[in-house]
Amino acid sequence: MKGQTYIIVTVVFALIIAIFAVINVEPVEVNYLFGTGRAPLILIILISVLMGVVVTATVGLFRLRTANKEIKRLRSELSGENLDPSTEFTATNSLDSGEKDRQ
Repeated sequence: MKGQTYIIVTVVFALIIAIFAVINVEPVEVNYLFGTGRAPLILIILISVLMGVVVTATVGLFRLRTANKEIKRLRSELSGENLDPSTEFTATNSLDSGEKDRQ
């Protein structure tokens, strides 16, 4: 259900941007760092949205990559590959020591 909601919201957002862009077709003056120029406002709107999508996707992919590395690291720790058996700590040991402290 979450995936369907995401797709519906994305389509609605894309339609709103498309309608807004089509309504604004007159040429406007654009100031760049190195000069100025004239371009249709529809083109400016669509390029701005595209740049926003690219930046958002890049940040999302970076976060996903970082999360996947962390998951892989934690799974390897959980499987015992990186743990020294003499220093292994279990939840039952933690509960036992907590109960002893209270008594």
